[in-house]
Amino acid sequence: MTENRPLRSKPLATRRELFGTAAIAALTGFTGSAAAQTAQRRPRIACCVTFWGGPGSHADWIICKLMDGYWWQGAHTPSRVDVVSVYIHQLDTSLLGQKVCQAKNIPIFKTVGEAVTLGGKELAVDGVVIVGEHGNYPTDLKGHWLLPRWWMYQQVIRVFEQSKRSVPVFNDKHLSYNWDDAKWMFDKSRELNFPLSGGSSIPVYFRKPEIEIAADTPIKNSIVVGAAPDEGGIFHCIDVLQCFVERRKGGETGVNSVQSIRGGAETWKWVERNPWAGRLLDSVAAKFNFKQGTFQEDARANVCIVEYNDGTKGAVISGRNVGWTYAGEIEGQNEPTIISMLGWPGPFAQYHASNAQPHWITEMMVTKQEPFHAGRLLLSTGITNHYMESNWENGSFSAVGRRIETPMMNIRYRSTRGAQFSTGARPPDTAYLRGFEK
Repeated sequence: MTENRPLRSKPLATRRELFGTAAIAALTGFTGSAAAQTAQRRPRIACCVTFWGGPGSHADWIICKLMDGYWWQGAHTPSRVDVVSVYIHQLDTSLLGQKVCQAKNIPIFKTVGEAVTLGGKELAVDGVVIVGEHGNYPTDLKGHWLLPRWWMYQQVIRVFEQSKRSVPVFNDKHLSYNWDDAKWMFDKSRELNFPLSGGSSIPVYFRKPEIEIAADTPIKNSIVVGAAPDEGGIFHCIDVLQCFVERRKGGETGVNSVQSIRGGAETWKWVERNPWAGRLLDSVAAKFNFKQGTFQEDARANVCIVEYNDGTKGAVISGRNVGWTYAGEIEGQNEPTIISMLGWPGPFAQYHASNAQPHWITEMMVTKQEPFHAGRLLLSTGITNHYMESNWENGSFSAVGRRIETPMMNIRYRSTRGAQFSTGARPPDTAYLRGFEK
């Protein structure tokens, strides 16, 4: 184990180097989970992050909750895990992370591999949390933020394969900006038999009304209205869409196609051509007491169009002042079902965006069960990726993107869990105690 002091990160491995390693070749004797823990020992967690700067960074929101506990169902809940190691890719600018780790006496390791082996040669932790969000990383022409989530994940996989056992892994936001990498990440979790979770924090936000759609509900068509200016924003909306649509009758059948339309002029033309989307949009406007046509006044609106294999239709439509709002047509019901996730789930002083999510991270680490089927995470990732690709072809941009057929997203699963969102009082507006003054 290294000393708890700033350490420089090693450069990224190349794909050629990765796939040339012998560690990925042999899986004989691999066991899918760690040895059974005694009731007395809390799961030990390694956290691998891109950047841990100000209190607005996801690493700070999530890891501090894993260390200090979180607000769940109207009360503070003590942590049930121990963060025992940290890796920070952009360490030099992550001064807050350095300070927190020093105050908590948690070592910062030079590499991902060292963080999950605690400086040894074998897997030495009971769970891994990857927070590849925020930091100084480039964005490509199509708008993909080139965060190294896959790069960190594959190094964890190396250790799993070398150690011939695995532990649960949480990956914040979508798996990767690249579909092939994301599919590889999902496939590895099935191959090596470890629980995988991640995604947006919005599906477990406080809801209005406080309801969940029952599994096997005959959902026909759905929209989500919310802010979607970039890849990160559209993923939040898509993950909300998927968390509801997967509960339809027969379960999830996979995605048939994805299309992106950018700009208000073309977006509202599409809505006019698709009355089901217009009706649902009007129902959201009415729910918020907006005048009809309010959303159509946005000249910068976009729409993500999703067709599922069973004929179900979905769309994410840009809209302000409604948080993240789901509206669904359900067979046999005269009025749409509308569920909103509004504002922040708590004051900024209490890391507003991260309470329910750390609860489910902790639950997975303790029970070794996925809080929801990881197929949702993969589909939300794939829809996001193909949405970003849709407007581009041969290096040229078109506001009306091409419809991309997605046979590779023929993913089936059933949503079996009940409600997982926050309820009760929101956390108080008091200063978050970190273990040091400033």
